[in-house]
Amino acid sequence: MIEQDTIRLLRECDAGIKMGVEAIDEVLDYVHEDNFRKCLTDHKDKHVKLKEEIQDLLHQYHDEGKEPNPMAKGMSWVKTNMKLAVNESDHTIADLITDGCNMGVKSLHKYLNQYQAADEKSKDITKRLIRLEEKMVTEMKPYL
Repeated sequence: MIEQDTIRLLRECDAGIKMGVEAIDEVLDYVHEDNFRKCLTDHKDKHVKLKEEIQDLLHQYHDEGKEPNPMAKGMSWVKTNMKLAVNESDHTIADLITDGCNMGVKSLHKYLNQYQAADEKSKDITKRLIRLEEKMVTEMKPYL
């Protein structure tokens, strides 16, 4: 049970990070302010670093990870492109990123509760990802 819950929790973190990195990549070309671009790029780098750590653990369990849900990915893409088509501002981007981070935090807490038998290392990574998402929300506030 511990191994199954550990793998499942790591998979969800993996999928969430992939979704977050793709979301940042989608909006970077639209960012106007250099400081905002740097903030997003820094967070993307932190997500990628954590993703590599998760991938290493998944490989130890002979697991390839998980891709984001195609429906969620598609809906995110549509929402992002529609909002940016209407208003190509840093405010819109900060709003989109904040929504994504908040949904990620909610999901990660749900998975922590769902996979309680996961090992402490995977729970710690999940909590670090939650803190990273929460910090990103805080850093988006000046651009809202």
